[in-house]
Amino acid sequence: MSGLPTVVVVDDAPDVRRLLRTRLRLSGRYEVVGEGADGAAAIALAEEHQPTLVLLDVSMPGVDGLEALPRVLAASPATRVLMFSGFEEQGLAERAAELGAAAFLEKSVSLETLLGRMDELAGHAAVDPEPAAAPAADSAGSDDLAVLDEHRERFREVFEEAAIGMATLTLTGRLIRVNRAFASLLGASETALVGTRYADLAHEAQAFDAALDDIRSTPVEVVHLEHTLARTRTTFVRATLAPVRDSAGRALYLFMQVQDVTAEHLALEGLRRSEERFRLLVEAVEDYAIFMLDPQGHIVSWNSGAQRSKLYTADEIIGQHFSVFYPPEVQAAKHPEHELEIALREGQYEEEGWRIRKDGSRFWANVLITAVFNAAGEHVGFAKVTRDTSERRRLEEDREHAVTALAAANAELESLNRRLQRAADDQAQFVAVTAHELRTPVGLLAGSADLLAAHGDRLTDEERTDVMAAISSGTSRLRRLLADLLTASRLQASRIELARLPVDVRELVEGVAISVRSTYPDTEVVVDDLPAVTVEGDRDRLAQVLENFAGNAVRHGAPPVRIGVTSTDRSALVRVSDAGTGVPEELRDRLFDRFATGRSGGTGLGLYIARQLARAHGGDARYEPPSSDQPGGAFVLEVPRPVPSP
Repeated sequence: MSGLPTVVVVDDAPDVRRLLRTRLRLSGRYEVVGEGADGAAAIALAEEHQPTLVLLDVSMPGVDGLEALPRVLAASPATRVLMFSGFEEQGLAERAAELGAAAFLEKSVSLETLLGRMDELAGHAAVDPEPAAAPAADSAGSDDLAVLDEHRERFREVFEEAAIGMATLTLTGRLIRVNRAFASLLGASETALVGTRYADLAHEAQAFDAALDDIRSTPVEVVHLEHTLARTRTTFVRATLAPVRDSAGRALYLFMQVQDVTAEHLALEGLRRSEERFRLLVEAVEDYAIFMLDPQGHIVSWNSGAQRSKLYTADEIIGQHFSVFYPPEVQAAKHPEHELEIALREGQYEEEGWRIRKDGSRFWANVLITAVFNAAGEHVGFAKVTRDTSERRRLEEDREHAVTALAAANAELESLNRRLQRAADDQAQFVAVTAHELRTPVGLLAGSADLLAAHGDRLTDEERTDVMAAISSGTSRLRRLLADLLTASRLQASRIELARLPVDVRELVEGVAISVRSTYPDTEVVVDDLPAVTVEGDRDRLAQVLENFAGNAVRHGAPPVRIGVTSTDRSALVRVSDAGTGVPEELRDRLFDRFATGRSGGTGLGLYIARQLARAHGGDARYEPPSSDQPGGAFVLEVPRPVPSP
């Protein structure tokens, strides 16, 4: 043992753990005795090492930091826990303190600030900062930071001022940050909600827990559920959960939107009750004609309801055959006599059909004929009940028309709802991707830069290589994100400008191949024999599409990457393929959608931009599945050829 205060570092990001380990070693004031990637590891390491300090992240898979914190302190009571999180402090620091944390710091602070706070917690005497040459002013870097600060501030404003409830949660469903609309809907202050499990706020907690299981165990990107709130059990909310993933496709934390849909549920219930009352009303206002027939079918009695329905008085109708109420064609077919035969044989007969009033008008009737027998079992006639259902028939026809119209309206409404839902999903995914893609590289760049500035001459070659790789990776991610967002925004607003000039496809492909070989020197890029083909378009934008295809082939396929060109009278087709297994079948339908990403992560905008640029040229971009000629499949850029002059 060195006699130095001992530290356990727990964070699910390997780059962050590596950076902290290096800085603590260089300080000469701490000994890192253990590292872990989740809360369960933190508890085990605390029990094993009884460390002086534990640096503990908040959002981690399995057991998150807030859940692990009291158990860490129970396992090692003398340990002081410093929560070190990528989430902002808003309410989270107070909740962490309630659970026993000694301090809370955001990952965006400098490593020197972190080290100073650790010195205070470990009881170190104040240590003068080590001398280091002041870094030269870098106006470009300052401008970049200013742009990033502006993006973060805009994200905060969108989050806080949104009319819909928004929140970020750990992977175990614990609330970390909520906006005002979310807090208002849940009936609690924003601060009080921090650290609370959302399942405890939902009456149907099992549905929420099942949604968390789906997110953790499957590559699902958005989960929707509806439930009531536990505090009222009458407030219905619709919740949308979207995982925020790192570049490797791992879920880091959750982004949630909630909306009060109580009025919608009440409206549906009111409609159901209204339809039920309408049905009862229709049934209650029907008129009945009740009269008797002799065994041959002649009328022998008549009531007021029958007179009101058929317009005959008793004197006018008694003695006549009841077939007088049937249309001539039905009388000619002997259908009335047939009804009596069935009623006598089976006990009764019922049907609906057209009947005739005294004035010759027709009405639709429900008819029930029952055979009547005396006490001796002798057949003495028939009881006939006729109900004028013309109004009901009209209503049913109207209802059928209304149902048809309602079905058409519902289909249109469902289509609109799907479009609105897609827009909401895109917005949620955009906010989640932008927040994560900015926060992680910015924190990594800032920490790496501070480390190089203060201790660059003391780093080992391996540590320096790691730091430079982290800087390069973070810079590339920021450039790619900003470029993709700008291009996607211009494409969506139809503000993309194309410099349309003749483009030699052979030169275009050879230039792309050189660029890809320079970017990926370890990858073999093969260019097939290229025909002499000319298209009209923006050379840089067409190169951007092909470089995107080739980059995907390098990152997700297997070498060699092959580029070939074929042409028809109308268009030139450039195919980019590799020797891999191709795109998984379940991803093919959404390859070119915005924010469509697989397990490999990324912004999900590259292929969307490629297709939109191709279509802006009057062509298209598509994916051809694996075949005997292309075992790994191929991405194809199709660009129209100039129409020859007549």
